[in-house]
Amino acid sequence: MRLAKFLASAGVASRRGAEQLIRTGRVTVGGARVTDPAATVSLDAGDRVALDGKPVTGSPTRVVYAVNKPPGVVSTARDPQGRHTVVSLVPGELRLYPVGRLDIDTTGLILLTNDGELAHRLTHPRFEVPKTYRATVAHPPVKDAALSALRGGVPLDDGVTAPARVRLLGPGTLELTIHEGRKRQVKRMCDHVGHPVRRLERVAFGPLRLGDLKSGAHRVLTAGELEALADATARASAGSEARRSETA
Repeated sequence: MRLAKFLASAGVASRRGAEQLIRTGRVTVGGARVTDPAATVSLDAGDRVALDGKPVTGSPTRVVYAVNKPPGVVSTARDPQGRHTVVSLVPGELRLYPVGRLDIDTTGLILLTNDGELAHRLTHPRFEVPKTYRATVAHPPVKDAALSALRGGVPLDDGVTAPARVRLLGPGTLELTIHEGRKRQVKRMCDHVGHPVRRLERVAFGPLRLGDLKSGAHRVLTAGELEALADATARASAGSEARRSETA
């Protein structure tokens, strides 16, 4: 198993966070410092992994929380500016980190977990897990031309977006489903079609819905919901591979 994947599966950090820990020289394998996240470890062969000198063993009991993020809360585990974080909304001793991010003024469904490998699969673009947002926008009503543009993909400074699923819920309210997860993507897409976002809420992440979870509240996902998340990443990955084969 790759070292970064092992650390993520052991609940040390997300896959990206684990890679950073390794590159900065904080991880040893068999007493030797390793700085390559792709280095292979084998517990069967007796490799001993340590972070800052403390042994990293096994995989913890996996837990995933659904949280309804309020405005003004940052989507990080820690914040150098001392602002409230989504992790602080779930008290306890477990080391949790958010699955992806929401802007500080965006509300709604965000997941917290101690399973770095699951977090990686849910956020990496290759798996194309859809996320659904409800946006209240300026300059209503939103006309057919703007809806068609969003559905077809709009040019942004980092490239044309993939087509989005879009429903008009009201003259100035849209529901958009995307799977790319670019920074501030929904806001930039709406800006492009002349309807800046005034309020944004994520209402679904893959098969999970925000439902009636109150602002600032959290709940543990059920075994069935965890299975549905795993199925979503598997289906999305298979669909992505099929599309790449068709265009190869």
